Amino acid sequence: MDGMDENILRELERDGRLTNLQLSERVGLSPSATSRRVSELERRGVIRGYRAIIDRSQIGQGFTAYIAVGLSVHNKAAQKGFEAAMRYAPEVKECHNIAGVFEYLLRVETADLTAYKRFHTEVLGTVPEVASITSYIVMESPKDLRA
Repeated sequence: MDGMDENILRELERDGRLTNLQLSERVGLSPSATSRRVSELERRGVIRGYRAIIDRSQIGQGFTAYIAVGLSVHNKAAQKGFEAAMRYAPEVKECHNIAGVFEYLLRVETADLTAYKRFHTEVLGTVPEVASITSYIVMESPKDLRA
């Protein structure tokens, strides 16, 4: 990684739909050199993919909550069981194993509070490894740079 790679990544973070020509103009490289660098960044796994930023409220998923989850048992089997359950829950958009009081932090998106309550009770509440659930309801997101 050098400064040029960092410039390329910065521009692609801002707009992943840039054409190679547009990207090359923004970073000051020839299109062929830019293409080679982007391909190498993809090959190395630095660029893992490209995504659309979706206004979730437009598709009926305008309710967001972050959930701190504590496990009942602190071993690898419990972690694997919990992670497997979260992989199959479409409401869970992010699942992070964290250090601190809780083992996991989830970002969950649903249509509304009623749908969230269903997820909380019928999905998360039925996972045997779960000992505690603490919900943090998002009221507004004045800054959100996730792609």
